[in-house]
Amino acid sequence: MAEKSFKYVIVGGGVSAGYAAREFANQGVKQGELAIISKEAVAPYERPALSKAYLFPEGAARLPGFHTCVGSGGEKLLPEWYADKGISLYLSTEIVKADLASKTLVSAAGDTFKFESLIIATGSTVLRLTDFGVQGADSKNILYLREIDDADKLVETIKAKKNGKVVIVGGGYIGLELSAVMKLNNLDVTMVYPEPWCMPRLFTANIASFYEEFYTNKGVQIIKGTVAVGFNSNDNGEVKEVKLKDGRVLEADIVVVGVGARPLTTLFKGQVEEDKGGIKTDAFFKTSVANVYAVGDVATFPMKMYNDIRRVEHVDHSRKSAEQAVKAIFASEQGKTIDEYDYLPFFYSRSFNLSWQFYGDNVGDAVIFGDNSPKSENPKFGSYWIKDGKIVGAFLEGGSPEENKAIAKVAKVQPAADNLDVLAKEGLTFASKI
Repeated sequence: MAEKSFKYVIVGGGVSAGYAAREFANQGVKQGELAIISKEAVAPYERPALSKAYLFPEGAARLPGFHTCVGSGGEKLLPEWYADKGISLYLSTEIVKADLASKTLVSAAGDTFKFESLIIATGSTVLRLTDFGVQGADSKNILYLREIDDADKLVETIKAKKNGKVVIVGGGYIGLELSAVMKLNNLDVTMVYPEPWCMPRLFTANIASFYEEFYTNKGVQIIKGTVAVGFNSNDNGEVKEVKLKDGRVLEADIVVVGVGARPLTTLFKGQVEEDKGGIKTDAFFKTSVANVYAVGDVATFPMKMYNDIRRVEHVDHSRKSAEQAVKAIFASEQGKTIDEYDYLPFFYSRSFNLSWQFYGDNVGDAVIFGDNSPKSENPKFGSYWIKDGKIVGAFLEGGSPEENKAIAKVAKVQPAADNLDVLAKEGLTFASKI
């Protein structure tokens, strides 16, 4: 089998790979020096589109419209861009073995790739109910969403089961975004999740109650405090019922599962230091192995603001960590230094006509401000989190770009806040003064 050698190799072809490629080009990478190896069949794209515009009933997003780096207002990197820059794109190529000591990767087809510097950008894979031995979880039309192939299956199934019943298992990002887009497709939607409220890792009960009532008003049925324990299928092997732990049985033509993800680090087990479920890195995304970097979902890195180490699964960090790693590689080669990665956690979501952003840390006491009535024409409300007399996190629904910038600044600056009642009354006015 063929052996190929490159100065730089990126393993993984998701968001991080696209942003890393752009930074390599900015840094002056030479023709033939860089390869990207991806098990997906298409060049890197902005993954968030899959749970939003890709599934719209009208005016749906399609490639090449959302290749990286359009998601952050940058240039759209088409396959021709990579060719023009002399960057080798190995698509539909899965790496099955990695030997960091000999700087070698081996593909499923038996091809060998040698590297001098490696960026691990393998991302995450969805948790599947079959992994947990859930009865009937292998029935047809029980779907997941991570890659474009998954989204294509969803599109086909939505068309095939027009006006049908869909059960969404999970109350996090995927659950909320897909419940909304399924409703836009005129499906009968039920969400099921075990927690007392949706998005429990980020939302307070107050914030969640707005979204739950808003979704209910849109016709989404929400069932909390229970889980799917099994599925019944018809004679064609297609799912027809979801069995819940509390004894209820829900009819279903489609089931979409969003119960979390796990970082893809198995290839490197025992070869790199790990922590908190990811590959441990420094503030330049260097791992414990020389010339090996890890970015995006797989990296456990120093969160300078909070003086701890964390692993972050979000597109914003996938983009920024990839750029930081490439800058660090070139700085190292040139004997220069760059600033440490100083990341402000940022999460966002869009569904129906809603759009929220969150910055910082959701720890301490939370105060809510603004108009959080789900019946409002244009609801606009937010929350601050206060710990040790400082604001450490800020959330805003319905904010303008300027208002979102203002809450981001609050989370970064961490101003003092003594009186929670005053803060609740001032709301966005407080942010505009920082």
